[in-house]
Amino acid sequence: MRRDAHAAKPLYRKVNSKAHGVCHGSGQAARFERNSKAGPRTSMHSGQRHGLDYTPLYRFLLKNVGQPWDSIVSRATPRIKETEALYHIVARSDVDRRKTARIGESSFFSGLYIDADGLLQIVAPDLTSDDLHPFCPCCTHSFNGEQIPNPYSDATAGKGWS
Repeated sequence: MRRDAHAAKPLYRKVNSKAHGVCHGSGQAARFERNSKAGPRTSMHSGQRHGLDYTPLYRFLLKNVGQPWDSIVSRATPRIKETEALYHIVARSDVDRRKTARIGESSFFSGLYIDADGLLQIVAPDLTSDDLHPFCPCCTHSFNGEQIPNPYSDATAGKGWS
């Protein structure tokens, strides 16, 4: 797929499916049926869609806090595949507001909402990575792209999230 020289860069990326230790389910069960009397003659290519990483979208949204939501949506929509991805961290109503939104296993971003004036705002603007504590000792947790500096402790596990 070629993009025009003036086209905006997409706000998503493909999930890394080639890295060591990444298991997305390769469909290898079909290899036992392929070209046999029991199974259909199918392609050697699985044709699986492994998903998309919308981290660039979330950074774009955080960069545009304070801007009119309609303007942000009109700039972001042509650059993403699913418009639903906008609402993973942006609350649609007051009930949906959260301080943080979990993206993946150990990545978190600030929760966002649209205020009465139609501007994109952060739910808890005073929350920083220093206020948060990891859930487990094995993962590297991040908040808005920054590694959380606090060490894991049973007493403080998960403190500051919600």
